[in-house]
Amino acid sequence: MKKKLYLANPYGFSKQTQKLLREFIKIFDDLNIEVYEPFERTKSLIKKEGEWAYELARSNLHDLKKCDCIFAIVNGTPPDEGVMIELGIAIALKKQIFLFRDDFRNCSDSNQYPLNLMLFLGLPRDKWKNYYFESLRDIKSNKKGFVEWTKK
Repeated sequence: MKKKLYLANPYGFSKQTQKLLREFIKIFDDLNIEVYEPFERTKSLIKKEGEWAYELARSNLHDLKKCDCIFAIVNGTPPDEGVMIELGIAIALKKQIFLFRDDFRNCSDSNQYPLNLMLFLGLPRDKWKNYYFESLRDIKSNKKGFVEWTKK
């Protein structure tokens, strides 16, 4: 059965980063993973009149619940607020969590962890680095076990 991945990201807000977003989606497509990308899945809701923001958020929550994992792009200092909320929901739902950060700026009070310690609640204590990626090549190379997880 094909795994479902929720791609939490801020890349849909910029035309330049939308190109990078397509690179992520291609990698996951090549791995035979069904990608739930929130910007693409909810773009029709933005055109509606009224409470579109609430409906958009509900749609994202529904998609996140249906997915097997969340792959969260956590660049920025601090990372995008929407992505952080999606990650918090995924941790509470006990979803498999993968983090991506290629931003070299320090975003933590600890030299041991690159991000706020609360984000690591969703990762294994001793092997969290297997679920943390710093390049697109890391995802494709399977050095960290992402590809193995997709075949379980």
